[in-house]
Amino acid sequence: MAQSVQEAFVANFLGNAPRWYKLTVVAFLLITPLIYWFVSPFLAGWLLIVEFIFTLAMALKCYPLLPGGLLALEAVVIGMTSTETVYHETLNNFPVILLLVFMVAGIYFMKELLLFVFTRLLLGVRSKTILALMFCGTAAFLSAFLDALTVIAVLISVCTGFYAVYHRVASNQPGESSHDHNDDSSVGELHRSDLDEFRAFLRSLVMHGAVGTALGGVCTKVGEPQNLLIAEKMGWEFGEFFVTMAPITMPVLAAGLLCCVLLELTKRFGYGATLPDSVRAVLVEFSAEQERKRDLRNKVGLVVQTLAALFLIAALALHLAEVGLIGLTIIVLQTALNGVTDEHQIGRAFTEALPFTALLVVFFTVVAVIHDQHLFTPLISWVLALEGHMRTVMLFVANGLLSAISDNVFVATVYINEVRAAADAGHISAGELNHLAVAINTGTNIPSVATPNGQAAFLFLLTSALAPLIRLSYMRMVWMALPYTIVMTTVALIAVALFL
Repeated sequence: MAQSVQEAFVANFLGNAPRWYKLTVVAFLLITPLIYWFVSPFLAGWLLIVEFIFTLAMALKCYPLLPGGLLALEAVVIGMTSTETVYHETLNNFPVILLLVFMVAGIYFMKELLLFVFTRLLLGVRSKTILALMFCGTAAFLSAFLDALTVIAVLISVCTGFYAVYHRVASNQPGESSHDHNDDSSVGELHRSDLDEFRAFLRSLVMHGAVGTALGGVCTKVGEPQNLLIAEKMGWEFGEFFVTMAPITMPVLAAGLLCCVLLELTKRFGYGATLPDSVRAVLVEFSAEQERKRDLRNKVGLVVQTLAALFLIAALALHLAEVGLIGLTIIVLQTALNGVTDEHQIGRAFTEALPFTALLVVFFTVVAVIHDQHLFTPLISWVLALEGHMRTVMLFVANGLLSAISDNVFVATVYINEVRAAADAGHISAGELNHLAVAINTGTNIPSVATPNGQAAFLFLLTSALAPLIRLSYMRMVWMALPYTIVMTTVALIAVALFL
């Protein structure tokens, strides 16, 4: 009986994750407290960061909320951080949580419009290079005025819709039947190679778009949360922020878009896959069928979604309210005006974002450990102890390194508070303060594309329902982001050295 209970517990622990993965997580849970109690809390803190990154890297084996949550709970229990600090970090990021809960659900109710628009774009533009450039450039433009998570939510919704359409046909399932597009067991042999090519095609498009959010997000005061924080500390308005950052951000934007073109032309790093003819034929037929089935009520629904999308863009650009509250407004308008009255139908809109919202709070626990164990203090102190131009350059480098493994908002908060305090105390001049603020903003935004944990939009993409469909793992995302990371960071570093 004891053996059977043990086997049942092992089977239940982390569900269908591989046995080696389960043993690794158990080893983490056993080793971390021992390091914390008997070796060094500082070392244990860095070990926790590595362990959490491992759970993100293995997201396709097990959703990171489970093992990451266990590690975070243990960190609180053994005293690496406190519930008060975790709550403080969560409260500081409440606008992001509000955004995820409501904005992603609001985008869900626009899926018919998004599929309608992007199907025409996908079928109308034959050149993959031009299509990739459009995805990257459009994402950059939108992210300069909207929130990157909102833009990523749109890309996820569009790509998931395309994938579901073809997967149903490849599985030989009738259009009206329920279908699980996570299950490839019924995909015919003739369709498997095309499905793999289609996955690669969608992977490349969504990665171009994800990088585009970083290219645009760094440019404006409203592009990223840390931009707003830095602008408030420096007293910069929208135009002043853009002009001050332009000597760094404009060369990086040009280099990023050029990199997008070259990756598609050279077909390196997982890019260059084209839309298979069989998939194009399916999407053409799908588009024609949707046109045939679209009655007056459906057309009115599309008009309502279009008006809601225009309102969304205007409200976000003008910052009429917190992003999450604008998302809630979008939900109310679209459900009320399009006749979506069933509670379960509305509930499905929240299933995509809520697991990631919970994971983000777990991530804030890791950030709380970084704060309480002062894990970044040695590097911060070393950089701030430097003098003159070297301090500006190394501040960019340090922000980039730390943002690639941690939360870039947290890193920016720590550094901008330190340099602002130094300026207020008279230790640095106003001109040097401006240069340091630019280095902090560009350092936290640009090199952080290196890993999914560097930017919330990348992490959202990695843990979304789309990632397993198109086989987008942590390491594949890192590999596909690598050329962008090298090009954008190098250009930014040269610009910092030349212009600041």
